[in-house]
Amino acid sequence: MKSRKPLHIILLGSLILGVITLGLLFLVYEIIGLNIQLFWIIPPAVTVLSFLVFFFFVERFIHNKIKLIYRVIRKGNELDQNRISISMTEDIMGEAVQETESWARERQQEITKLKEQAQFRREFLGNLAHELKTPVFSIQGYILTLLEGGLEDEKVNRKFLERASFATERMAAILEDLDEITKMEVNRYELHMTRFDLVKLTRDIIESAEEHKPEKKVHVRMQKNYDPIFVKADKGKISQVLTNLILNSINYGKEEGNTVIRFYPMDKVIMTEVSDDGPGIAEKDLSRLFERFYRVEQSRNRNEGGSGLGLAICKHIIESHNQTINVRSTVDVGSTFTFSLPKG
Repeated sequence: MKSRKPLHIILLGSLILGVITLGLLFLVYEIIGLNIQLFWIIPPAVTVLSFLVFFFFVERFIHNKIKLIYRVIRKGNELDQNRISISMTEDIMGEAVQETESWARERQQEITKLKEQAQFRREFLGNLAHELKTPVFSIQGYILTLLEGGLEDEKVNRKFLERASFATERMAAILEDLDEITKMEVNRYELHMTRFDLVKLTRDIIESAEEHKPEKKVHVRMQKNYDPIFVKADKGKISQVLTNLILNSINYGKEEGNTVIRFYPMDKVIMTEVSDDGPGIAEKDLSRLFERFYRVEQSRNRNEGGSGLGLAICKHIIESHNQTINVRSTVDVGSTFTFSLPKG
């Protein structure tokens, strides 16, 4: 196997040059004659001299340049900086090729990540502007109508003020949810862990949800009469998760549909399922369902007055408990959201 280490290459080259010198001496000896003692002096001298010259050349003009490339490629990486002190017995060129390829891969990964982040920022800012534009334009229209004469009309003024108030509340809800999810993403909030009965909490939320959306006529129930199931979590945050999932099943479910909540005790966790028999979600949308402002249908959150941040907040809450939340869905069959919580 051929060696690629510089020292070996220099030594091999010097020996070859010495052999060539010896051959030339024999040739000269045969033609014109030559002192035989020169055969023992000149070839070894040429070998040693060529070795020193090549070694100096490689060390001065190649080895040092490669070390400089290491410094440029691995700037700021203390672990890799220590690898710069390579010796002439190492495979410098091979190491340089490997390091360069590794550096190129890392830079490509960084570029890809930056492009994804830039795309996400563009989508987020566009969605945020779109979400805020709808209530702002509504408020602007109602106020303009009132200023142009509607304020004196008792049949109009109160109705338009109520609509403007509703649009203001929706805009405030968007900003409040956005502030909350921002705090979650930078870990600027604390969980207040307590032991509580998940079944009782779910029952209270079901009663509240049905009172909140009686016109939808969606029947929300637990699969059976469960005994108390205790978990250890932030009760307020988990209440927020359950409320969001249950209200989503009502808002986007079919008329006179059904929402069923189930609990499955596992080894160290409790799995909670919220299932509906609504229109379902296409497979292409499932992977992005928990993104901020992502819409399965471009108008559905807007028509219901949601902020478009509910599922993203649910994901952050569950993950802050070091647990997981997932969704599975079939179009025209329904959707099931599942999340885990540690047993209490």
